Amino acid sequence: MSEKSDVRSPAVSVIMPVLDEERHLRGSVQAILAQEYDGEMEVVLAIAPSSDRTEEIAAELAGEDPRVHTVPNPAGRTPAALNAAIKASSHPIVVRVDGHGMLSPNYIATAVRLLAETGAQNVGGVMHAEGENDWEHAVAAAMTSKIGVGNAAFHTGGEAGPAETVYLGVFRREALEQQGGYNEEFIRAQDWELNFRIREAGGLIWFSPELRVSYRPRPSMRALARQYKDYGRWRHVVARFHEGSINLRYLAPPTAVCAITLGVVVGAALTPWGFVIPGGYLAAIALGSLATGKGLPLKARLQIPLALATMHMSWGWGFLTSPKSLAKKVIASRRPAVLSSN
Repeated sequence: MSEKSDVRSPAVSVIMPVLDEERHLRGSVQAILAQEYDGEMEVVLAIAPSSDRTEEIAAELAGEDPRVHTVPNPAGRTPAALNAAIKASSHPIVVRVDGHGMLSPNYIATAVRLLAETGAQNVGGVMHAEGENDWEHAVAAAMTSKIGVGNAAFHTGGEAGPAETVYLGVFRREALEQQGGYNEEFIRAQDWELNFRIREAGGLIWFSPELRVSYRPRPSMRALARQYKDYGRWRHVVARFHEGSINLRYLAPPTAVCAITLGVVVGAALTPWGFVIPGGYLAAIALGSLATGKGLPLKARLQIPLALATMHMSWGWGFLTSPKSLAKKVIASRRPAVLSSN
């Protein structure tokens, strides 16, 4: 006669860097607490000094559920928040979530299963952008299209398999502790840098489209431009940090910025033929928006070209203007991958 197994899933620590997340924090935490997962869970919110009601909401959440805890992040930097939350947590599986991310109901259970099946040190999935108004719908469509972000699997989907890096990540704690956590000099791209060290130490990073996180886009063109400028700026730091990490997808936005600028200058100073380049770019994103915006309201579809141009131009400008001094500072803080002693 067989006995029913009472073995529960491993305990997990969910860590969240939080800054100015008044709009989404409660929903994000509720999606975590409602996970279809039979293991023990704790949620650690690392709270940066915020200009809205984020700190008040975080305190309310901690008071409402004993699984939720808060720790301060006075530096305000994402990697510092992540390290503080890791230090304050205790379980063997560490799940990273952002304050505006919404986990699908079986996200944690699926990630824990994938860690066991693949032997990976970190697994991650699709960053599924979803908007709540016309502008955000337009940005979400741009962020999940190949014309917007190229062939990045964690934006557009793809087959499961080994990856250089993944969105957010569900880690084995031993991998995080072995590498000493996140490098706090990486204001952006800290995920890539940590995953690089894990891979360099012989660990496996695994992407799976089974994992899905709903992401809320930036609410304005200015905020989107700032976000993508930072992305480009820090992607150039990564390229200088690790020369083999650059590819044509990353070079496309800065190339477009240079070509369009040159076309405008030539068109204004020498011949109208110069305007063919910026005109061709505008035509391309307008045509690309037709397929990208299927099913969206007309106002949202009309804003997709603006969202695409903002993403491309801001990313490219950030890449082109990224100072070498920033890369030198980051390279000086380089942490060698730590190999397991086992």
